[in-house]
This record gives sequence, structure tokens and C-alpha cells, in this order.
Amino acid sequence: MAQQGQAAGYYNQEMDRPQYQQQGNQQYAPPLRPPQGYGQQYGPPQQPPQGYGQPYQQPQEPYQPQEPKYNMQPPTYGQNFAPPQDDKQTFQETFKIQKPKFNDLWAGLLFIATFCGFVAVSGLTLYRYSKYHSFNGGGIYGSANDFSLNTNTVVLFAFILCVALVFSWAYFLAARAFTKQFVWLTGILNCALAIGTAAYYLYRRLWGAGIVFALFAVFAVICFISWIPRIPFAVVMLQQAMDIARMKRVHVFLISFIGGLVSVVFGAWFSITLVAIYTSYMPSNSGSAANPSCAGAGCSSGKVIGLVVFVTFAGYWVTEWLKNTIHTTVAGVYGSWYFCAGKPGGIPNGATAGALRRATTYSFGSISLGSLIVAIINMLRQACSIAQQQEAAQGNIIGTIAFCILGCFIGLLDWAVQFINRYAFSHIALYGKAYIPAAKDTWKMMKDRGVDALVNDCLVGPVLTMGSIFVAYLSALLAYLYLEFTHPAYNQGRTFTPVIMAFAFLVGLQICQTFTTPIGSGIDTIFVAMAWDPQVAMTDHPEFWERLVHVYPKVQQILPSV
Repeated sequence: MAQQGQAAGYYNQEMDRPQYQQQGNQQYAPPLRPPQGYGQQYGPPQQPPQGYGQPYQQPQEPYQPQEPKYNMQPPTYGQNFAPPQDDKQTFQETFKIQKPKFNDLWAGLLFIATFCGFVAVSGLTLYRYSKYHSFNGGGIYGSANDFSLNTNTVVLFAFILCVALVFSWAYFLAARAFTKQFVWLTGILNCALAIGTAAYYLYRRLWGAGIVFALFAVFAVICFISWIPRIPFAVVMLQQAMDIARMKRVHVFLISFIGGLVSVVFGAWFSITLVAIYTSYMPSNSGSAANPSCAGAGCSSGKVIGLVVFVTFAGYWVTEWLKNTIHTTVAGVYGSWYFCAGKPGGIPNGATAGALRRATTYSFGSISLGSLIVAIINMLRQACSIAQQQEAAQGNIIGTIAFCILGCFIGLLDWAVQFINRYAFSHIALYGKAYIPAAKDTWKMMKDRGVDALVNDCLVGPVLTMGSIFVAYLSALLAYLYLEFTHPAYNQGRTFTPVIMAFAFLVGLQICQTFTTPIGSGIDTIFVAMAWDPQVAMTDHPEFWERLVHVYPKVQQILPSV
């Protein structure tokens, strides 16, 4: 079994490989061929590989085993991994856990308690909202409430949800139908929208917001130009992810659609709850009609702020948990393809259901913990965004730029945590480890094996983020235009415009990210699996390996050297 584990997942010896002459300005070597006697220790190839390059030259130095470059305790693959021999073997039997247990249980219990708190706040405020529904109006107009959000805002969020749903699903289908053009399309649309938004705000003499979005537009254009040389590599990875998604026993498109619908339903629930908090506890201004919901109820602005902060935090945590659960489920499916598709039994039977079952049972607490960290960071970024837009609405350029810079630092922190989470959850999907050990082990392994270089050169993650921001921009712009054209009484002087735009941006961003999570999850899992066992890519998926080498020759110096 130890010999099998070594061969299956941990080929740790340096091979003297033939040196090829320079072709142009690029060192190019052909893709390695499957070694003879897979499952046994082997030396350098005795026969020249067929393919590209100059004539093969035998190495002059005798083969000398090297010390392994990767000294971390290997994961359970190679010990508990059992390639399926027939169609009857399940995901749980293929990727076994030695001692099934619920990891990070405290985080799971805290998540459940937070969700129950959200349900309680939502139930109470929605009851009060429905009780005094006539005071808040029955549509866009006709509300006696001129001091807080009302039914006018509910209609706005309904429009935002529809726009986010349509554009998010269309964006996902575009990735499926126009895979080669997808990266180019995303970059161009994102740059065009950023420039158009900045121009519109400057035209409306909103100087603070216009300058901020102009800076975003310049940054987006510079990033897109710098990404052009790496687009072919991203296209190959994206095409491979989509090819896997179309296979039998894989339900990636279904997972994306169901997950996106769930995020839209929760977004509607969150939006109505947010409005209900304002209508239930916001005290009326002097000269306004008294808030009937405040009779004997102790309304105050402090209570509104406290409840809004709580439901926003809960909303972030729930949506992050949903995205990470989808990510972990899809990671189990793509891991099954990588390790099993080339074996006699193929992908395990019920891989999707098995991965989902593990994500919602043994790994529930670990997913909750990783989602909690991201939710806290996003809360800070949301507060910074609201403050930035308030400064922009008041024409304070210095304050706007200061909060913009602070938001960038928070965004970098969010990127770092999200980066670690993506690969840690791929580890958790297959081996059921606790969150912190999985994050440490996966990150150390990827650094030691050089796979982080592949990750940094792959643009799929940034492209999906740009697509989500595109939908979020549309949602925020729709909110602004809606408030400008309907002129609700509560928004005199654009008092609530920054808050509503920030929440519209949040809703659009989270919905689109949920739809596109399965795409990024598949590619992340392929990278992690290649770090665990690069030989499987060469032996079981030779077509994918050759296409990868063709557009990214450096992969031969990274992966085969481990």
C-alpha cells in the first residue's frame, strides 16, 4: 500500500531529462509520455518521446535519485484513494475518510445560530411591515412614508434581482457557448462599462463618484492590456473545465442554475427584510407623518443601524456559505474526473450527490468557518463603500479618495483570503480535513511544488470577478437611475442613494458570483489535483496535457520537477 501511495500520488524523484535546443527565444520540450510500469519506481525514459523539438539526445550523466522537493506529510490520496473498478463504486467509497467526523463544529453551530437570528429579525420586521402596509404604499408611488425606505424601495430591489438573474445566467451561458471569446468579451465589457459609468457621473456633475470611477476605468484598461499575453492559457483551462462539465455523471450546469436561483430567492428575502427594518424602527422626521409602527415600540436610528449591520453580516455569511458549498461540491466532482476518469471504472457513481453530502455534513463546520472570515472582511468593505459614496454625494473629493484607498486595502485582504479558501475547500472536498489544517497543507504544497505560478498566470479567476463586478455595476447604476426618475419622498437630497446603491451592488455581485462559482471551482480543483499528483495529468489526460504544454510550455519545468 505504501508503494502504491508513492506511485499514485507522490513521485518525488528528479529525472534527468533531455535538453532541447533553443527554438526562437523560447525553451521548448515535448510533453512527457506515460512512464512504463505505472505504480512502480522508474527512472528516465529509455526511448525518445514522439512529438515536437529537435532529435532526442540521451542524457550523458547516469540517473541519480534526488531528495524530494516536497517534504510535507502527504494527504490521504495514495492511502485512502481507491480508483473505482466498476460503475457501482460511489464517491464516498472512492475518496474515503479514515475517521468520519464533523470538523470545526463550533463554526457550524455559530452559523446556524446566526441564521436563526436572521430569521427571527426578518419575521418580526416583516410582520410589522405588513401590519402597516398601507402607510408605506402599495407600489412606486402613493406612500405616506417620507422618512425611510418603503414599498418604492421593494419595487426597486425586485428590478435589481431580475437584472442580476438575467445577466448572471446569460454570462454563465456565454462562458459555455463562447469559451474562446469569453475572456476577451469580459475584459472589453468591463472596461467599457467602467468608462461609461465614470462619464455619466461626471456629466451629472457628481465629481467625487466620477473621479473614483474614472480611476477604476483606467485601472481596468491597464489590467486588461497586461493580461493579453496570458489569455491563451486561460482559454485552455476554461475549455477544459467546460468539457468536463458536459460529461456524463457531472452536473455542473445544474448546480450553477439551482445555486443561482437559491441566491436570488435569498436576495429577495434579504432585500424585503432590509426595507422592513427601516419601516419598523425608523423614527419620523419633524413635520413628517408619525410612523404608526413606532407606537409603543421604542424606535430609534441606533436600533435601525444595529439591525441593518446584523442582517448585512448574516446575509454575507449565508451567501458566502452557499457559494463555498457549491464550490466544495463541484471540487469533489472535478477531483473525481481528474483521479478517476482514466481508470477502468471512470468517474464514481453519484459523485455530485456524494460530494454535496460530504459538504453539508462532515465539512459543514469547515465551510462555515471559511465563509465567516470572508463575511467579516466583506462587512468592512461594505461599510467603507457606503462611506465613500456618502462623501462623493457631498462633493468631498478628499474623503472619497481616502475611503477608496482604504477599500482597496480591504479588497486586497479579501482577495488573499478568498485565494486560500478556494484551494483549501478543494482539499476539504476530497479528504474532509478541518479548515485550518487543509488551508495550511494545501498552500504549502502548492508553494513547494510551484503550482502557485500556474495559478498566478491563469486569468479565469480575475475574469469571473470582472464579470461579477460588471453585473454589480449594472445593479448599482439601475438603483441610481431608478431613484433619480421616481424621486421618492424619503430620498430628498439623495439621503439614501449611497446606501441603496451599495446594497444593489452587493446583491448583484453575490448573485453573479454564485452563478459562476462552478466554473472557477473546476479550474481551482484541477490546479490542486495537479499539485497532488502531476503524473495523472500526463498519463490519464494526455490531450489536455499536450494542449496545456502548447500554450504554456513553462508547465513542464514546474510540474514534472516535483
